[in-house]
Amino acid sequence: MDGMAAPTLASPELVACPVADEILVERIRAGEQNAFGELYERYFARIFHFVARRLRNRADTEETVQEVFVNVFASIDSFRGEAPFGAWVFGLTRRTVASRFKKRMPNLVPLGDDEVENGSHGVAREPDPLEAYEYTERLARLEGAVSSDLSDEQRELFQLHHVEHRSIQEIAQLLSKSEDAVKSHLYRARKVLLAS
Repeated sequence: MDGMAAPTLASPELVACPVADEILVERIRAGEQNAFGELYERYFARIFHFVARRLRNRADTEETVQEVFVNVFASIDSFRGEAPFGAWVFGLTRRTVASRFKKRMPNLVPLGDDEVENGSHGVAREPDPLEAYEYTERLARLEGAVSSDLSDEQRELFQLHHVEHRSIQEIAQLLSKSEDAVKSHLYRARKVLLAS
């Protein structure tokens, strides 16, 4: 064999590089069915885990995951590549899960005037599954924005004012800042958080 060693399993010649998601998307758009199968295999486990953590019911999870992939296939032409394909898929997954919660919500009609009156003055009710899901997602986005988008100073001011309920005047004295500076930083922090 001319002194050349045969390639082994660890040789780079035999290691297949995975095809980029965007190339698979182009192949799907061109009508190549096995390209969608590759995307399905690539994302199935992650999507299943994501949905299962939210629905906590195997039958609903399996049905929702299939619905996600139907939605991915049906809307693949809307993927423009402005964000990674994985982010697009998980955005679509979140919307699919949220729509499942909406479908499962019963239409409730008050039985009488006294129920409406008691409901407005009564004890706080438990959030329904959709509300709980939306609260969880919103909280995760806000926590991410607080840790990554706010400066240390903005985080401190936000904590003092909105969590510890200190007045602007008290914060200004505590941090040796003008009240206008405190208000300005709080305004910018709220603007960042509202955008998330």
